[in-house]
Amino acid sequence: MNMFTTGITDLQKIGIGLSGFGSVFVFLGILLFFDRGLLAIGNVLFLSGICFVIGLERTFHFFFKLEKLKGTAFFFGGILIVLFVSPILGMLLEFYGFFVLFSGFFPVVLNFMSRVPVIGPMLDKWRTARNPV
Repeated sequence: MNMFTTGITDLQKIGIGLSGFGSVFVFLGILLFFDRGLLAIGNVLFLSGICFVIGLERTFHFFFKLEKLKGTAFFFGGILIVLFVSPILGMLLEFYGFFVLFSGFFPVVLNFMSRVPVIGPMLDKWRTARNPV
């Protein structure tokens, strides 16, 4: 059995793929001068991927916790502004909301990435360059 798929259901694998494709579509939408269609597809894929990975109920509870309402308002408000007003302004609001919502996960992601063979040594060099002992 592969060490990366241990304990991950098929629905969670689909969710990881959807979130990955969503991120790619958002990246392409930004790269292609804030194309509204690509950004919208990327947002839908990313959100549906989160729903598949952690489930609908847990997704709802994650976004609508009292302490995360500010980030949720900016994130979903940014999606609406991308669709109806200005893609650039919407993406700025969306990125701020994303940062507020997921800032608690960044240390976990960095810790995981430090164990990846190629990225880990690069992160270690960056950490020692910033904090010389």
